[in-house]
Amino acid sequence: MKFAKKSLGQNFLKDKNIIKKIVSIKNILNKNIIEIGPGLGALTDEIIKKKPKSLLIIEKDSILYKDLIKKYNKNPLVKVFNKDILDFDLDKKIKKNSIIFGNLPYNISSQILVKIIKFKKADAKNAESILMFQKEMAERIVAKHGTSKYGRLSILTNYRLASKREFNISPNCFHPKPKVISSVLSFKPTFIRQKIKKINNLEKITNIFFSNRRKMINKSFKKIFKNNFKIDIEKKFNLKLRPEEIKPEKYYQITQLFEKL
Repeated sequence: MKFAKKSLGQNFLKDKNIIKKIVSIKNILNKNIIEIGPGLGALTDEIIKKKPKSLLIIEKDSILYKDLIKKYNKNPLVKVFNKDILDFDLDKKIKKNSIIFGNLPYNISSQILVKIIKFKKADAKNAESILMFQKEMAERIVAKHGTSKYGRLSILTNYRLASKREFNISPNCFHPKPKVISSVLSFKPTFIRQKIKKINNLEKITNIFFSNRRKMINKSFKKIFKNNFKIDIEKKFNLKLRPEEIKPEKYYQITQLFEKL
């Protein structure tokens, strides 16, 4: 077994039954597959068995990258990139009928998810994803309003993606063993009813609200709208609520109002 680098958040998935279970979540026959952080290629091998149309894998570790090149250099379906996924222009590489797989480093997993949410190209926006997170992070992503885990990440995700919790994975399934339980989530694009010009604005709005999570939202409204804060806002929104009590759709409305002003 290769030595895992803590700096890259490496925990290699070794349980073959779990690997098969992950790959079986979606039908990948003749689909264009992207894998983030293939590591030793355990998940990659199982994906290849399912006969995808193409397989693009992105590995930051230069040593593992060289091993992956040697392992798959005779397979015309596989393309290997030695890149940091946060700097990689994944949006442009995604083709029609794509599925993204990723055993994500816990320290950047939320950043990778936001990168997917911000896809601009049509084919990229329509891609489905199967991603692994720390269990606590996964709970935040799928959380519903009115719960303690609900926050910025669940609101951002809900805007563009329908998320589903698939199953948890024990630390015993990895080498080295992480100190936490992992969760696999699946995502598919959802119909957007309330269009926002820039997701960055939604990030800004939710950041302001949830920085005062335990307080009523009236002060956050005044901070966002300043001199444009008018009485009609009070008619549209209950300013006595706390951030976690507001449905995602309301945050999208607030962002739309912000963009108009």
